[in-house]
Amino acid sequence: MNTPAPPSSDFAPWTVSPRYPDPAVVVLDPSFLKYRLFAASVERLATGCRWMEGPVWVGDGHYLLASDIANNRIVRWDEATGALSVFRAPSNYANGNTRDMQGRLVTCEGAVTRRISRTEHSGRVVTLADNFNGKRFNSPNDIVCQSNGAIWFTDPTFQLSNDYEGRIAQQELPHAVYRIDGVTGVLTQVITDLAGPNGLCFSPDETRLHVV
Repeated sequence: MNTPAPPSSDFAPWTVSPRYPDPAVVVLDPSFLKYRLFAASVERLATGCRWMEGPVWVGDGHYLLASDIANNRIVRWDEATGALSVFRAPSNYANGNTRDMQGRLVTCEGAVTRRISRTEHSGRVVTLADNFNGKRFNSPNDIVCQSNGAIWFTDPTFQLSNDYEGRIAQQELPHAVYRIDGVTGVLTQVITDLAGPNGLCFSPDETRLHVV
């Protein structure tokens, strides 16, 4: 008669299965349901930050960058280790981030330098634009790159009104959305009739620009 072997200690102890769909995800518009992954859950990656904005996933490096505005830094979360580290400090109160078609980091820097910067593969940071017709930007907020190399960004005044996420300063330009040509580098003021333009993104076919 064979006696059953005791359970292997290699197996983890029983735990409660995650609840799907995750109740922490609240769908406000039914049209979003077709994009939702019901087996996905909300996970907290890190703590200790004060005002997180501008996340950008660096897939070739398997890490996430995000602006911790009030702490004046950009942080890096590594997928392999789960560790959070400082990518850049000070960040000039950086807000929105994206990557261009060459994989370089392009950043909206807030109320100190008030510019659009690009981080070269060498690590050198260069200025793409910091004024329009001689007047300084307000506080560049969010940014997106088109497949043709053009860079679009919003410029509200949010970070000019306080010293928590920026620095109190004088507004020189109207709220606007700008475009930097991907070939010539020419800066164009595209939209000026939106109060406080914030986030922006393109439709998948890039025929529409959505601005919040």
